[in-house]
Amino acid sequence: MMTPRTPWLSPWLAGPLRAHRKTYMKVAIAAVFTNIFALATSLYSMTVYNRIVPNNATSSLIALSIGVGIILVFDFILRMLRGYFVDVAGRDVDARLGADVFARLISMRMANKQGSSGAFAGLLREFETLREFFASATIVALVDVPFILLFLTVIWLIGGPVVIVPLVMVPLVIGSALIVQPGLDRLAGSAIGLGFSKQGVMVEAIGGLETVKATAAGTMLTGRWQNAVDSSADVALRSRLLSAFATNVAASAQQVVYVGVIIHGVFLIAANEMTSGALIAASILAGRCVAPLSQVAGLLTRLSTTRAAYGRLDAFMTAGGELAAGATPVRRSRLDGRIEFRNVVFHYPGTNTRVLDNVSFTIEPGEHVAIVGRVGSGKSTIARLILGLYQPTEGQILIDGADVRQLHPDDLRRNIGSVLQDIVLFSGSIRDNITLGRDIDDAELLRLAKLSGTHDFVGQIANGFDLTLADRGEGLSGGQRQSIAVARSLGGKPPIIVFDEPTSAMDSQSENGLVARMAAELAGRTFIVVTHRQPMLKLVDRIIILSNGKVTAQGPRDDVLRSLAVGQA
Repeated sequence: MMTPRTPWLSPWLAGPLRAHRKTYMKVAIAAVFTNIFALATSLYSMTVYNRIVPNNATSSLIALSIGVGIILVFDFILRMLRGYFVDVAGRDVDARLGADVFARLISMRMANKQGSSGAFAGLLREFETLREFFASATIVALVDVPFILLFLTVIWLIGGPVVIVPLVMVPLVIGSALIVQPGLDRLAGSAIGLGFSKQGVMVEAIGGLETVKATAAGTMLTGRWQNAVDSSADVALRSRLLSAFATNVAASAQQVVYVGVIIHGVFLIAANEMTSGALIAASILAGRCVAPLSQVAGLLTRLSTTRAAYGRLDAFMTAGGELAAGATPVRRSRLDGRIEFRNVVFHYPGTNTRVLDNVSFTIEPGEHVAIVGRVGSGKSTIARLILGLYQPTEGQILIDGADVRQLHPDDLRRNIGSVLQDIVLFSGSIRDNITLGRDIDDAELLRLAKLSGTHDFVGQIANGFDLTLADRGEGLSGGQRQSIAVARSLGGKPPIIVFDEPTSAMDSQSENGLVARMAAELAGRTFIVVTHRQPMLKLVDRIIILSNGKVTAQGPRDDVLRSLAVGQA
């Protein structure tokens, strides 16, 4: 129907549609019969007025009506089946596309994530537009279009010259829909962009509502919101006016065709070139000629929105993921923990500023290293690069002798427990946020909670580990969120631990307790910590100092601390 060979569709969209080509074939077969059955009512009317009424043939009327009734029953069944097939295919396509879009989101490169989270979420919801266009019952209208030729042929056979009326109106309806396409294309792109702007402002305001209130930022965000709403409403109005023109032309064409056929037919009857029954049949069929075009006109007006959504989603779906197409990454079930930076240069996407400039160092398996430096020196960037969240602009990052770009991301992150600077907790219970769906029993869960300090406050809550958290862990203090993140990072006993300011929100007592408990836990594991806090340095053997993206000093912890003290003195 629309799936098998559509070169303008990318594989991620063509695949799910092609998988249901048999279903769409059933829809097409059902459409053939329903359109043929549509001839029955018009021919029935012609027979009644030309044969039965003049001869008062009641028995023939009953027999003919029974036959038409049977046809109408089958027509109803086929229409129901046609709608059912399209809906089933639409459901499966929706599920497949949704899974593919989310899988692409999870595997996308961080470098490809641009714009606000709200705008990005709006982009991902655009697949609903595609699914609705390609898998909804409306697309069935395209199957009915070829049968316009059949109806025109039958009208010509029974009514002769009256076929001119629908023959003129068909290209008029199609032409009106095509005329507005360029304008709708321009407006559709603007509408999607403005929709993303609204989404971004809304998500930003909801996510940071406390900050919005505390800093009186409501006026600024209200202005942004109102500008986006006003612009979006203006574009939507112009788009609706253009769409209304095409659909109203199609609706008016149905009335014009009916009236035109009647007027022309009356003159033909007067000239004995047509019967009254043929006129009635021709008027019914003329309406059927234009009816599919009304739906097609609606589809064409939606085509612009669909095309704009497809363009944006296609760019997202075809962008390179963490694993390049056809790549065969190195699989490592367990890493030893040797980390080496070789002349690494890095700048974030869209900028030319070198966050890291020719950074080189080696961390041996089981070694504990702190990375310190001023704000903006590149410390957190090193943590992100070790995790493979970003790729170096130049140079190499090796883990156990393999370039981090060659390791499978799943293996890499399964072997690295991490606490990032910005703690994000997910919706669900505290238990869910620690286990993350991993096979962690209650004994291990309790051990991790005690180790991280989470048990200190969970034990005082009625629901305990089953307490359902609000978005991003709202209602918990910063220190409590950090303790949950620490417990989460240690689950599964990964051989490499990467902490980025893991205690920045903790009080000194909680921090000292965590340091004391972590000493034994980190034995034999590679440990990298980015920190400004003195107590965390008790856990490390070596310190690397960064300044302006460069390594300015590194060495044993005590030696580096003494040199810093001398320098400050």
